[in-house]
Amino acid sequence: MKEPLVLLHGALGCKEQLLDFKTRLESKFDAHLLSFEGHGGTASKNPFSIDLFTDNVLAYCALKGLESVTIFGYSMGGYVALNLAIKHPKLVKKVYTLGTKFNWHTESAQKEVKMLNPKTNQEKAPFFTNHLKQLHCHQDWRVVMTKTAEMILNMAYVAKLIEHDFKRIEHQVIIGIGRQDNMVTYEESEKVAAMLVNGKLVSLDGVPDPIEKVDVSDLVDYVLYN
Repeated sequence: MKEPLVLLHGALGCKEQLLDFKTRLESKFDAHLLSFEGHGGTASKNPFSIDLFTDNVLAYCALKGLESVTIFGYSMGGYVALNLAIKHPKLVKKVYTLGTKFNWHTESAQKEVKMLNPKTNQEKAPFFTNHLKQLHCHQDWRVVMTKTAEMILNMAYVAKLIEHDFKRIEHQVIIGIGRQDNMVTYEESEKVAAMLVNGKLVSLDGVPDPIEKVDVSDLVDYVLYN
C-alpha cells in the first residue's frame, strides 16, 4: 500500500496549482490535494486563519479515512502542516515545507499586507489579478485577498507559532528554502529548522517564488530524496 501524501497550497492559491506535482508523485505515493476553505472557488463565511485551514485538512483526512499522512506544504501550506503536527500529532507522519515564512512580526506583516490591496493590484498588476480570477473562479478574488491580509496581520500580533511551539514538534520535518525565493529568508528557515527536534534544512538552488515558477522536477526530487 502506498504511503498517503497530502499536498497543501499557499496563500492566494488553490489545489490546481499542485496538480502536476501530484500526478508526478502518484507512482510512489497515494497523493491527495485539497483547497483550503474560501480558495479555489469554495465558499467560506469564516475569517481566514491557520487554525481554520488546519481544521480543513483534519476534516479532509477524516473524510478519506487517512489515519497517518505525510504532508507537503508550500508557503502558508507549510505553516498549516506544522500547526497540524502540533495539534494532532498522531495524524502526521512527516512534514515537508517549502517557501514557508516563519518570521511574522508587525513590520513584515505590514509589508506583506501592502501588496494585498485589491484596488492597487487591479490597477497595477492586471496579469496577477486575472490569474487570481482563474484560481478562484466561483469566489471573488478580492475577498480572498482581503481575508488573507487580515489573517497575516492577526498572525503578526497573536496567532503565530513561536519557539515553544516548534520545539513541541517531534516529527521529522524538512524545511525547504529556495535560493531564489525573495519572500522568505534563508536565516528564518535555518532558525526554525534548528528549533525542531527532528528538523532538517534543505537549500534548493535555482528554486524561486511563486510556485508556478518552480520546475516540477525539482519539487518531486525534493520529496523523494529528503
